[in-house]
Amino acid sequence: MSAFGSKKRLSKMSRLNRSSDQACRTQLTRRFLVVGAFCAVALVALAPAPGYAQLRPLDGPRAAGLVGERYDGMAVLRGAASADVAALVASSNAERKKIYTDRAATDRVSVDAIGRIYAAEIIRSAPPKTWFLSEAGQWSQK
Repeated sequence: MSAFGSKKRLSKMSRLNRSSDQACRTQLTRRFLVVGAFCAVALVALAPAPGYAQLRPLDGPRAAGLVGERYDGMAVLRGAASADVAALVASSNAERKKIYTDRAATDRVSVDAIGRIYAAEIIRSAPPKTWFLSEAGQWSQK
């Protein structure tokens, strides 16, 4: 005999503890899955627009005043720039054009209308000191 009673009683308590541990693990697993699912949904819901990811490589040249943004959602060189910067602007514009074209086809609107919508988001999210070219041809700085 042990200090806590018979072997039969220990065995019964062990079973209770095991089943209690299993229930606790099951409950924790469910909570983990619910929290994980919530986080995944939140990440998808809060993800930026597809065109937003293409803006990041331009932040450096924009901050230096080498690149500006146009009213139609396209990047534009401001004055003389290196071949690397020009290539970056060209590739960013090609990616943007594809996104705008795909979105326009999906929404059954003009590419220009989609570009203008994205331009508003670009203006909002661009870093300070970014230059913008209006439809009238006027440059302004954020």
